[in-house]
Amino acid sequence: MVSEKADCCILISAGAEWRAILPHFLEAEITSTPYGETFRAVIVNQQVHFLHGGWGKVAAAGSTQYAIDRWAPKRIINLGSCGGFAGEVTRGAVILAEKTLIYDIIEQMSDPEAAIEQYTVRFNLGWLPTPPPQPVLGKTLVSADRDIVPEDIPSLIDKYGASAADWESGAIAWVARKNNLPCLILRGVSDLVDATEAEAYGNYAFFEDQCREIMGRFVQHLPAWLEAFSVVE
Repeated sequence: MVSEKADCCILISAGAEWRAILPHFLEAEITSTPYGETFRAVIVNQQVHFLHGGWGKVAAAGSTQYAIDRWAPKRIINLGSCGGFAGEVTRGAVILAEKTLIYDIIEQMSDPEAAIEQYTVRFNLGWLPTPPPQPVLGKTLVSADRDIVPEDIPSLIDKYGASAADWESGAIAWVARKNNLPCLILRGVSDLVDATEAEAYGNYAFFEDQCREIMGRFVQHLPAWLEAFSVVE
């Protein structure tokens, strides 16, 4: 049932990302959903619903559809973090998804690349102003229900042109496309991984610190993103 229609729903996946954004909305009324907490804000005259959707593809897909069914938004935004491939991107860079795909699909009965293509989304970014609301890198984001495995990095670069990975953006983009809704995905690079080092592995406090910085910058630029994205119907 649709309630409190939204101009935009902003989906935030990881717990550390959600905890990082809450201090910027201290006056918001926090309520619960089957997925996580939610609150509403008015930003640049838009009704914006924030939802903590949860980590991983299952929670991401389910919470995206829940948000669409409950608030009937005109647009979907996903803000969060991602792991970067060392040498391809720098920590702190903001990835604007030009394409998302889910790479942990293992199809052995027919064409495996056709299976990957089924869950690939390409974004129309013709609305993006010059310069954009904050510095971004237009890149392919790849998703899987796993942290980055160093041995996978060369193939992810060679096959998909990827420079960063996360757990949820591919599922969020796919559900938004199925509902014919414009979707914007912005992910800040929280940590770097290569064959010898993974900055955040075994160091959750480092990841939390990076999330606070990343989400704080997103909040700072959010009014401009919402205003720019509002032209897309």
